[in-house]
Amino acid sequence: MNNDTFNGGLFDFLKHSPTAFHGARYLEGLFSDAGFIKLSEADLWKTMPGGRYYVVRNNATIIAFVCGDKEFTRSGFRMIGAHTDSPGLKVKPQPEITAKSFVQLGVEVYGSPILSTWFDRELSLAGRVSFVDENHTQGPMLSSVLVDFKDPVAIIPNLAIHLDREVNNGKNINKQNDLPPLVMLDGQPSFRFIDHLKKQMELMGQPVLDEYPIDFDLMLYDPTGPVYTGLNREFITGGRLDNLVSCYCGALALLDYQGDIPALLVCNDHEEVGSVSASGAAGNFLTSVLKRLCQDPETYARSLSGSLMISADNAHGVHPSFGDRYEPNHSPVLNQGPVIKYNANQRYATDSRTGAAFRYLCTKAQVPFQAFVVRSDMPCGSTIGPVTAGGTGIKTLDAGIPMLAMHSIRETAGASDAFMLYKVLSQHIRTVIL
Repeated sequence: MNNDTFNGGLFDFLKHSPTAFHGARYLEGLFSDAGFIKLSEADLWKTMPGGRYYVVRNNATIIAFVCGDKEFTRSGFRMIGAHTDSPGLKVKPQPEITAKSFVQLGVEVYGSPILSTWFDRELSLAGRVSFVDENHTQGPMLSSVLVDFKDPVAIIPNLAIHLDREVNNGKNINKQNDLPPLVMLDGQPSFRFIDHLKKQMELMGQPVLDEYPIDFDLMLYDPTGPVYTGLNREFITGGRLDNLVSCYCGALALLDYQGDIPALLVCNDHEEVGSVSASGAAGNFLTSVLKRLCQDPETYARSLSGSLMISADNAHGVHPSFGDRYEPNHSPVLNQGPVIKYNANQRYATDSRTGAAFRYLCTKAQVPFQAFVVRSDMPCGSTIGPVTAGGTGIKTLDAGIPMLAMHSIRETAGASDAFMLYKVLSQHIRTVIL
């Protein structure tokens, strides 16, 4: 595989993953097509040495693993962690707003997006619709289907500069009043968003009976797909690079893996809002899977002691117009390799032992690496790394590709960095460092 082939697959993944639900479903398809066996948390597991499996929770978090032929206590697990969610705007449960002959949708801010980038951009809707199916053979069953409007159906227009002369001097965006997108003119006396949602489900071949009340998790998103940018096509620009790029790198590394060392990928939901949920990194999904594989407390403890997790999440690349916002000796450059992320206050999980391990893996994979530390006078973000390390006791480090405009509706990364991260993750899951 070369860099262009890799990016072609990455672009397809990004294009078909407008939400965490769709991202997890795409990954599920990759693993299923590759012969991984789907497990259910509700069933009795009978995994075999060398077996390849995956399990999904809440439609948005996926764990895939290869049991390997070695005993778990001999090598532990080589683990990769990432997250499927991205900052954005989520539709409220009763979203209808009618004002000045327009219909708008009420939205709630999810995570910490750069809100100004959502204005004057064609937007679509995608997510999950849930309902109780009374006609199931075994009794009422909670069911869910994924929907994607695909076409632009909404827009958040700016106020004209003639009516806001100070807009270029810094705009204060009110999250309640300024963000509801326009979806139509008020031509219907009793507009109900659910009616349009059910119509879209029918168009997608996923109708739901009228008597079933539904609920939904829907996000706005930019339907424009990822593209190469730059005079020499040196960059990739698109939505949700943070952190779907890491999910894809980890998935391909595991799909290509044929070794005997136990290896595992976990792609969690809800990282952007703190990870505290049943499907977030602070939940019990990962520990539940590991305990079922290890079966007894002694094996579990010994296996985790020998394990190593790479928490793969994008890093801050240096911005040429804002160089003073970066620590001078730790300013990663695009297309110069993955970034090891450090923080003295454990906002990142890397320490000297796990950092040395990652540097070794990069050297073995013949991939350059960089280091990032936030300026001492600025706060630091965080990842699933410290959450996973604290909840499991597994040795963990944080690393990822450098990027610009993190949390913008369209982010920018180097066109060769993701492929380099994939090579390091591939090296990781076939290497045991005692």
